Amino acid sequence: METLVWVVHVVTAVVLVGLVLIQHGKGADMGAAFGTGSAGSLFGSSGSANFLSRSTAVAATVFFITSLSLTYIYSHPAQQQGVMDRVDPAAVQLAPAPVAPADGSKSGEIPK
Repeated sequence: METLVWVVHVVTAVVLVGLVLIQHGKGADMGAAFGTGSAGSLFGSSGSANFLSRSTAVAATVFFITSLSLTYIYSHPAQQQGVMDRVDPAAVQLAPAPVAPADGSKSGEIPK
């Protein structure tokens, strides 16, 4: 789940940067008055502004939602679900450590 949110977040960030760079600034209207405008553009003279601004708003909304989602994911870490996490440490009994014989022989030897 976290990986999916990260992928959507990064892709949305790249799309958002691209949409912002494609849009014309406020000074582009003056250039359109002198014949270098977008009258023959793909979206028409004012259609690209509406399409690009709406697309930018959608991308910004998705970016905002994924940012909030990642903040929530990292502020509430999931609990571990491993096998060892289910074991109660108080219920585990350890085997006693081997004790060396008092007579100095090795623990595996048969006494003579």
